[in-house]
Amino acid sequence: MPPFIDPDSAAASARRVRASDADRLATVERLQDAVARGLLTPDEGSERMAEAFAAVHLTDLDPLTEDLPPAPEPPGRTAPGWRSLGTLAADQVRASLTTASTGRLRTARVAFVLLVAAFFLVLIGTLGGAAMSDTGSGGDGGGWHEQGHGHDHWDDDWDDDWDDD
Repeated sequence: MPPFIDPDSAAASARRVRASDADRLATVERLQDAVARGLLTPDEGSERMAEAFAAVHLTDLDPLTEDLPPAPEPPGRTAPGWRSLGTLAADQVRASLTTASTGRLRTARVAFVLLVAAFFLVLIGTLGGAAMSDTGSGGDGGGWHEQGHGHDHWDDDWDDDWDDD
């Protein structure tokens, strides 16, 4: 005859799973978050953290955080400040181009801003084009190899093979 197993004691022993260091640390981090959000006083938080580090079973950890609301979801990742900076710049341009009393655009201001923007675009284009067209050859038309730098012997062999024909 098989031994009699009490279902209540089997269920209780199945739930008494030992807590790992990672389990204890996760509970402590949740308690630290609760203290930072003002849900627990620092004294209450430190008492619960000490109990969490001393916990042996997972069932010992659950009561430490069951009265706390879930942690809020972290906000989506965006570049810090760029969206607000762009909005601020657009608002500033709009405010600079309108009159305070009517809120309408001033033609002279708009023309001046467009002229300044065109000047900067031409300036950037000119500087970028000059930087890209500079070959570093000193202006004599000769490239790196023609000035005697980096001469490769393999090139001589290649040229000799073609000269033989």
